[in-house]
Amino acid sequence: MELPLVVGVDGSGGSLAAVDWAVDEAARHGLPLRLVYASLWERYEGTVPSNSLERPSEQVMAEHVVASAAERAARRNPDVKVTTDVLPEEAAAALLHEGNNASVLVTGSRGRGELAGLLLGSVGLAVAARAHGPVVVVRGDKAGLAGTHERILLGAGEPATGGAAVRFAFREAEARGCTLDVVRTWRCPAHESADDPRRAEDPAHRHEEQAAALLDTLLADAITDHPGVLVRRVTVEGPARKVLLHRSAAADLVIVGAQRRTGHGGLQLGRVAHTLLHHADCPVAVVPQQV
Repeated sequence: MELPLVVGVDGSGGSLAAVDWAVDEAARHGLPLRLVYASLWERYEGTVPSNSLERPSEQVMAEHVVASAAERAARRNPDVKVTTDVLPEEAAAALLHEGNNASVLVTGSRGRGELAGLLLGSVGLAVAARAHGPVVVVRGDKAGLAGTHERILLGAGEPATGGAAVRFAFREAEARGCTLDVVRTWRCPAHESADDPRRAEDPAHRHEEQAAALLDTLLADAITDHPGVLVRRVTVEGPARKVLLHRSAAADLVIVGAQRRTGHGGLQLGRVAHTLLHHADCPVAVVPQQV
């Protein structure tokens, strides 16, 4: 049985956008959708007399949130199977646990009650930085959210740690029938000057060739497994986070890998993923790989 897409909902505008995106994604892949609201209302249950028929207001709100989200999902695509649940846990912890039984974990960029000035809410950041499966944070402009660019952008990592992100990107491009842009950035260190007469070759050309060779190695198996996917490989000089951020304006989804080190309990999120999660013009998928 295929694992569902799991969406964290809380009634905020960000979570409603996440529901819409996840419904479309579930339909593409033929997956069920699970809508989850995490609340600690049970902590306050004692404020209501035990013999009272009145339910705690937080419980009523939680049930309303998931019911409204389910109705929204049904209106968007009635063919997608939807289940809901209210969990008596802190939101980030609940979603991280749910992610262990999800094909993809989906969140909005900011939740209910978070400061309007935040670029990314605390729950979304914690989930993207700790989950052991793919996480999509739904954010971006109208075109990126609507998926009208018909392009997916993959930031190519190292062959030893980027395999999971590559496989995710190819499956996504295949399901959407869209182009997959794969970008590998490179930098020429300042001390390797092309003007140095002792050098027999242009160091920039050498670094560009190394980046192209890395792409060949990284993509070889996935191209064989997904021959129908149109792939555009690009090597670009510059900082990866700036290059990918700029290119996210023409993508429907940007995908980056992340390393998960066994026994490491803190946030495990590189500078590239961190920048995209806060500023990208389209939804961002963070795909972890154990190292």
